[in-house]
Order: sequence, then structure tokens, then C-alpha cells
Amino acid sequence: MSKEQMITNIEKKRVELIEITAKNGLNSTIAIHYSQELDKLLNEYNRLYLKKAAK
Repeated sequence: MSKEQMITNIEKKRVELIEITAKNGLNSTIAIHYSQELDKLLNEYNRLYLKKAAK
């Protein structure tokens, strides 16, 4: 996956999370699930791209 694709996926997941929390509340099971998915994407992006730039 390219850097641009990863950023696009992160933005899509962020929008989905905002929509889910608006409908179901911040502490709903589905919102927590989406939040965890977003965390995984952000962690992967950080691991692949940000830590390399810091070296």
C-alpha cells in the first residue's frame, strides 16, 4: 500500500468514526471498534513513514 493510499484509508476511517459516534455515541461498541481500526491504521502509518523520517 502506498503512502497516499494509507492516508486515504485513514481519512475514510476517520469520517466513518465521526458518523458512527454521531449516531451511536462515543462509548458504543461499534464506535470503539472503528476507533481501534483507526488506531491500527495510524500506528501502521507511523511505523512505516514517520519513524523513517525521524532517523
